[in-house]
Amino acid sequence: MSAVAELNLAPAARPAGALAASLKDASVKFGSFTAIDSLSIDIEEGEFYTILGPSGCGKSTMLRLVSDLIPAASGEVSIFGKTTEAARLAREFAFVFQDAALLPWRSALKNVELPLEIGRKRGVGLPVSDRTPMELLEMVGLKGRENALPHELSGGMRQRVAIARALVCHPKLLLMDEPFGALDEMTRDHLNLQLLQIWKETGVTILFVTHSIPEAVFLGQKVMMLQAHPGRLREVVDIDLPHPRAIELRDTQDFTRYSAYLRKLLETC
Repeated sequence: MSAVAELNLAPAARPAGALAASLKDASVKFGSFTAIDSLSIDIEEGEFYTILGPSGCGKSTMLRLVSDLIPAASGEVSIFGKTTEAARLAREFAFVFQDAALLPWRSALKNVELPLEIGRKRGVGLPVSDRTPMELLEMVGLKGRENALPHELSGGMRQRVAIARALVCHPKLLLMDEPFGALDEMTRDHLNLQLLQIWKETGVTILFVTHSIPEAVFLGQKVMMLQAHPGRLREVVDIDLPHPRAIELRDTQDFTRYSAYLRKLLETC
């Protein structure tokens, strides 16, 4: 029985939208090792997917496959109807890693501006956000800290700079590989709320890898559960919880039931 049927919380049917990403029987191999095997999934534009699974199931590998950092051994991957290479060259997606990877000699504002500077130097026309780099810093809660160097910012602040930098070229797809995993619980909660607000304001499609079941339930419209050895799609669980979401949602019975179901599912992956 599926999670949605078991929980009796199936979301209302809605018409299919444009596809942000589509994987059809996609596999990834590193030598003789199969990291991902025959993965097929369609992700609609504007959706927020969180990705769970045991270590070694291919969560990060999937994001790297979608972002054209590694090739598929077989199958097809398309982003907004384009090849991953074409989507990368068109700057249709951006990647936020676990480490903010800011240049230590550049201020927060200068780090956000970096993709635009690189594009100008290379003569590449980049899609530009309708918000300026300064406005993006304000959107992520860093107004007044634009001149601070990375070492003058907390870990959570550095991650917010990285998110603003990712948004500066107005991506339609945001790939996030456990960006809040190293943060304390209070900071993580705050950034979860901020990310949901950014998603609402920008309409960007998000694929978000996490090892935290509560974080996956709180953020996601859908949770993609992968199983390991090799990495395969186990199940997609619809999270039919109300928006806007507040931290208190985690104390509700429905939230607890989704979390319990995903925990049992994870134990069998």
